Amino acid sequence: MNRTLLWSNVKSWCMLIAGTALYAFGLQYFIIPNLLMEGGVTGIAILLNYALNLPVSLTSLLINLPLFFLGWRQLGKQAMIYTLAGTLLLSFFLWIAEILVNRGWLTPFQSEQDFILIVLYAGVTLGTGLGLVFRAGGTTGGVDIIARILQRLKGWSIGQIILSLDVLILGISLLFIPKEKVLYTLVSVFIASKIIDFIQEGSYAAKAFTILCHTPEKLAKDITRELDRGVTLMPAIGAYSGENKTIVYCVVNRFEIGKLKSLIRQHDRRAFIVISDVHDVLGEGFRDE
Repeated sequence: MNRTLLWSNVKSWCMLIAGTALYAFGLQYFIIPNLLMEGGVTGIAILLNYALNLPVSLTSLLINLPLFFLGWRQLGKQAMIYTLAGTLLLSFFLWIAEILVNRGWLTPFQSEQDFILIVLYAGVTLGTGLGLVFRAGGTTGGVDIIARILQRLKGWSIGQIILSLDVLILGISLLFIPKEKVLYTLVSVFIASKIIDFIQEGSYAAKAFTILCHTPEKLAKDITRELDRGVTLMPAIGAYSGENKTIVYCVVNRFEIGKLKSLIRQHDRRAFIVISDVHDVLGEGFRDE
């Protein structure tokens, strides 16, 4: 194993461990003490905790075991390694958090006066934890396995399967917790989803310029010289005119947007420019993975 691959694996495992630890902390510190909910197998385990006082760490692991057997057969060994690791780590950290809470070494955050604050921090904490897990290439098991199996066997959308199962679990939770808590849970889930997207796509935002102008080669040389950015020239044909054209494509950081616009206008005041959002830019001039 070369050095780059080794370092990539170390980073993935560090993110997986940090993500599951943070997610477990969010559940024990914000969600469970305030009778909030979660989706997936974790949500089922939390429901069993509310109804029967069963430990979440144990029930989530027991529910996941038969799912692992199905996933291993349907999805293969490689796809399940990080999922298995993520689930085992989550159960371990949930068990640690339960011990800390039961012994009084960790006091959960409860506040009836400012419940929005709890929901906000719960969403950020859980979203950050899951985002790190997903970025590492893992999952926390449960409905993710079911969704992948059904998608492979039936061709159904993974997102729709997960959403349907989560809605079902939240609906059942109305039998055990007040409807206001379910509504607060939806806010927390929404915030968590945005945080997950942010971490998955990367915190480094850039802009991609797609440019049609009269002097593409000259513009490309000036961009390289003035901004020290790589430029790609792509051949194209105008659908209306049938003329051969050359598209200039370049990615810059947010601080170089104004300078590139000015440079383009100097070359061609009537240039056609499309500016797109770009996330998680890897490579020379930006950042390495």
